Amino acid sequence: MISPSKTILIVDDEPLTREGIRKTLEAWSIGRYHILSSSNGTEALEVLNTRPVHLLITDIRMPEISGLQVVEDSRSTGHKPVVIVISGHPDFQYAQTAIQLGVVNYLLKPIKKSKLLEAVEQALQIEEERGRVETMEKMVDSRLMQAKTVSMNYSPPVRQAVLYVEEHLQEPLGMSEVAGHIHLNPSYFSALFKEQTGFTFSEYVTRSRIQKAKELLLQTRLTIADISEQIGYQTSKYFIKLFKDYEGISPNQYRKQANENEEELETQK
Repeated sequence: MISPSKTILIVDDEPLTREGIRKTLEAWSIGRYHILSSSNGTEALEVLNTRPVHLLITDIRMPEISGLQVVEDSRSTGHKPVVIVISGHPDFQYAQTAIQLGVVNYLLKPIKKSKLLEAVEQALQIEEERGRVETMEKMVDSRLMQAKTVSMNYSPPVRQAVLYVEEHLQEPLGMSEVAGHIHLNPSYFSALFKEQTGFTFSEYVTRSRIQKAKELLLQTRLTIADISEQIGYQTSKYFIKLFKDYEGISPNQYRKQANENEEELETQK
């Protein structure tokens, strides 16, 4: 039995249109998606604030709260849906505002079933790609990646130090030891490294280790203790503390969230 993992919300104050879209999508979905409907913007916002909605299909002109207001307010929810707007009137200003709000498609009533399904499939592909990007963003330390990207501009000693760190993450990495390896005075090396990378040596090492840990958490089934050892920490307790400091969650929670996101994406293929 298929277990629906994503939700599509239809918002329209016209019962015939709302039900027509709902029935069309339920027949197309064959249980792959939760198909919900709301008759006005207030109901829609209640749904958006209480559960993740992956695709929002909304009429533009509705009493009290317009579809564009629903779209704008949906951006502040924990899970930002991709959006298709529908309208009974070709209005350039509405369309322009919709584009500015990140709406992925604009359909005019009466809507042909083929056009609706084509738009929905395209929107869900966009939503899936956004999910992948968000997962990658969670994995990558953007500041560290930026520092690595410009590493060719560093002086030879700092480039040597960066390379040494990358190749010896599993080993103890004291600043004095690395300074000795590249034949520099530790105090001078410390100042030079901070000036060129924007990090203290200690923070650079920690960020590099946390980055490697995230890759191992997502790409392997190694235990937390094994990962801790592979990135140079003698105790998993200290590793878990550092990981929480940098990521806000434990390594196990990070792995679980990432796996749930990946499973959700896989069910749509």
